[in-house]
Amino acid sequence: MDLDRWFLSGAERGNPHTGLDERRSDGTAWTTGNEVRPLGHGRAYFAELLAAVRATRAGDLVLFTDWRGDPDERLGTDPDTEVSRVLCSAAERGVLVKGLIWRSHLDRFTFSAAENRHLGEEIEAAGGECVRDMRVRAGGSHHQKIVVVRYAGRPERDVAFVGGIDLCHSRNDGPEHRGDPQAVTMSPRYGPRPPWHDIQLAIRGPAVGDVEYSFRERWDDPTPVTRNPFYRLADLLRRDDDKPDPLPPQAPDPAPCGTQAVQVLRTYPYRRRGYPFAPSGERSVARGYAKALRAGRQLIYVEDQYLWSARVAESFAEALLANPELRLVAVVPRYPDQPGTLAVATELKGRGQALDIVYRAGGDRVAVYGLENHAGTPVYVHAKVCVVDDTWFAVGSDNFNQRSWTHDSELSCAVLDEGGTSLARTVRLDLAREHLDRAGGDDADLIDPAQAFATFGKVADELEAPVRGTREF
Repeated sequence: MDLDRWFLSGAERGNPHTGLDERRSDGTAWTTGNEVRPLGHGRAYFAELLAAVRATRAGDLVLFTDWRGDPDERLGTDPDTEVSRVLCSAAERGVLVKGLIWRSHLDRFTFSAAENRHLGEEIEAAGGECVRDMRVRAGGSHHQKIVVVRYAGRPERDVAFVGGIDLCHSRNDGPEHRGDPQAVTMSPRYGPRPPWHDIQLAIRGPAVGDVEYSFRERWDDPTPVTRNPFYRLADLLRRDDDKPDPLPPQAPDPAPCGTQAVQVLRTYPYRRRGYPFAPSGERSVARGYAKALRAGRQLIYVEDQYLWSARVAESFAEALLANPELRLVAVVPRYPDQPGTLAVATELKGRGQALDIVYRAGGDRVAVYGLENHAGTPVYVHAKVCVVDDTWFAVGSDNFNQRSWTHDSELSCAVLDEGGTSLARTVRLDLAREHLDRAGGDDADLIDPAQAFATFGKVADELEAPVRGTREF
């Protein structure tokens, strides 16, 4: 497989200040020999994360970044599986637990300042260390969602989890989409227990080292976690940790164990007093997608929380205009997550403008769908996944909007399969069967990209007529 056709080179990453691509002597901007397993939904991810952390022993390492962390969110069904309790138990038995959590804005803006502070405080009381990081642009956030687990003396078990699933309420749902019992308040259209669709990757092999290195770049950043004098005073009064302790040297990368090549893509914004590892920012998420979309010839399959940026839509439009056989299927939330006339109007207008650009370019080669569960409740699509020609796919924290491509910190992994089968096709077929309510293996009319596009439309037509540019499954 021609990896250079799909992946960014070190120069194409556009950030000469990061050491990420210099970790390999030849400067290759990706790793090979990885085992990548997509974990559909929070339930599957949380179960694997719980097992991975519980398997740690004294001297092992658990590193995580989070946009929002709820201490009491259960990774399983029992009370002793709460996020805080699991991480605290690891720290108490001698595991090095380190976290970078977005500091967030004030709670009156309905973000997560209090929850993130409480999670950090509980982990630190158990012997771990959590930094509430506000080194972002004005109005920005740290949106990365990764967990790295390294086992001292047992590198074959090392794993990195990368995707769009936070360690918080509403994420612990499954393919039947009945919602997380520990739910967040959303638009009434989603009901008291909002159904939630999401995806995370479990990665083993050398790419674990790249994900860990990305964590370390942020952890080792010597600039203050906030320059706001009011926050700094509050930190002083609460005795918050604002100077991370040094991490031990990074262990060698795990040995190759699979057939997937993985490239770590990031977004870091330009800041006046910027990141030492990205003083001019990094846009490898945007650049990586742009290169993959240009390579597409048959089918682009997208699931995304926000598909409403004109700038991002133009990337899809250019690909559709350049390739008359190329088709686009997008699965998005039917309604915005927050109630309120202004929020709904703003999001729907932004999405409408973006979709107009794509429809003008692709016409009837473009189809956009929403999801609902068997009870008829809309499913909130929080997944961030893109599959191009059943060859390249990416999963991460970034959405298809300008904010994720330029303003917030993001981390995603692009994957190519060098084995005899295509993991990208497996991802697309697994998602398609779930949305079309089919059993495993029932995909004869989904394998061919053109036929899959037609099948989606046929099923949607049978269920519901088009409404506002999206159709329900």
